[in-house]
Amino acid sequence: MDKKTENKQLKNTDALFGISEEIKTFDSAFKFEQAGIVISGGGGVMKIKGLKNAKYGELLDIEGRGSAIVLSLEEDSIGAIELNEENIASSGMIVKTTGKVVEIPVGNQLLGRVVNPLGLPLDGLGKITAKKTRPLESKAPDIINRDKVNEPLYTGLLAIDSMIPIGKGQRELIIGDRQTGKTTIAVDTIINQRGKDVICIYVAIGQKSSNVSSIVHTLNESHAMEYTVIVCSTAKDSAPMQYIAPFAGCAIAEEFMYAGKDVLIIYDDLSKHAVAYRSMSLLLRRPPGREAYPGDIFYLHSRLLERSAKLKKSLGGGSMTALPIIETQAGDISAYIPTNVISITDGQIYLESELFYSGIRPAVNVGLSVSRVGSAAQVNAMRKIGGKLRLDLSQYRELAVFAGFGSELDAASKARLEQGKRVTECLKQNARSSMDITHQIIILHVLTKEMLSQVAVKDIRSFNRGFLYFVEADCPDVVENIRKTGNISKDDNARLENALKNFFTYYYTTGK
Repeated sequence: MDKKTENKQLKNTDALFGISEEIKTFDSAFKFEQAGIVISGGGGVMKIKGLKNAKYGELLDIEGRGSAIVLSLEEDSIGAIELNEENIASSGMIVKTTGKVVEIPVGNQLLGRVVNPLGLPLDGLGKITAKKTRPLESKAPDIINRDKVNEPLYTGLLAIDSMIPIGKGQRELIIGDRQTGKTTIAVDTIINQRGKDVICIYVAIGQKSSNVSSIVHTLNESHAMEYTVIVCSTAKDSAPMQYIAPFAGCAIAEEFMYAGKDVLIIYDDLSKHAVAYRSMSLLLRRPPGREAYPGDIFYLHSRLLERSAKLKKSLGGGSMTALPIIETQAGDISAYIPTNVISITDGQIYLESELFYSGIRPAVNVGLSVSRVGSAAQVNAMRKIGGKLRLDLSQYRELAVFAGFGSELDAASKARLEQGKRVTECLKQNARSSMDITHQIIILHVLTKEMLSQVAVKDIRSFNRGFLYFVEADCPDVVENIRKTGNISKDDNARLENALKNFFTYYYTTGK
């Protein structure tokens, strides 16, 4: 074969296999990936050797079949938690670092949806096409970026809005034994935000699926799902999924807060969150402390709740109001987790089993409940009423103890007892019966002025309902004036007294 023919054949072969192009684009650089090996796994937790440069909170890849988060850094190994519905990690599997942290989809696309802690839909309404994501954990706003908490967030419940006011940006704990109405208060507060331009996030941690389904149904019936996102991690989910649930809800809420909106977030409940964290910590062989909880259990909840704030107007003026829920055992608020969360929050609403079973609902123990924001988050009229209401209740409970011993009481003490009974009856409120703040002010104004002394205790609630309808029809300008100014003028007071007299005559002459 001559030289010319040989060169021609080489050119044809080169063209056929594209060797020249391959040589031009050949990258001789080596790509290094940090990888480790699983030495033990189970319960959603695993130990890994070989990932010396892994960072706390970093996302890991488990052979492309699942993900995990670094939760523990030790001298010769790291501990991680799996983010999967089922445990897939087993000894010998290869795990790689990703250099990323866990993020969740955020934005308006989540409104009205039920999602898991990773942002995946659970409601069967199709895929969520959110354009933005946020990391599960982020730094809390600095003190210099926070504003005063002085704007009220109304629950629609007389006992709370009058004596334990909640402000936008506050963290108010709801605490009490099992089945005392904690979740009911939280759901009623969400329903009361309808038409008030407040975004609501409900985080279910370790709840039964049937309970979450019931809450979704209630919110849909009340047209509250339109402005609500539900982050759900039920009792059947793994401990790691329950652990990240509140952080996921907080990340969704933060997106709205930094966009200048007011947000209400409910953590139901942090007792189960602490239990999930304890089980993971014990599996990671961390040293147990009081009640077998790890030493950083306080930091777990403080870094979560500190992200709630009222931002300065220069940062948009948004707010995140947190209502964490804690379940106590036999009313013991001095247990480890309750005392931790009480010290982190700006007050607590304490629900008492004895009050609940005696028919006083919401079963708020006013003596043990407090709002550290106090009257700063109340309008003038409610501020004046709240102090008198607390005094009437405390005097009533003190006298009721003496009356229980059969002690003889003077006329003034008997009058205090009668007034206390009316106050207690007036503060009773059925579930899903939120009351407008203006109506609350009118009812509590006539109550604290002792204008209802002639109404029988058993008739108080029906009398109040009828009186509100009567006032709306008879003097709507008074109602509107109270709504606008947040105060009751002398003229308004006189007209309310006159309306009360007229309605009293009508009420008892028409057979109610």
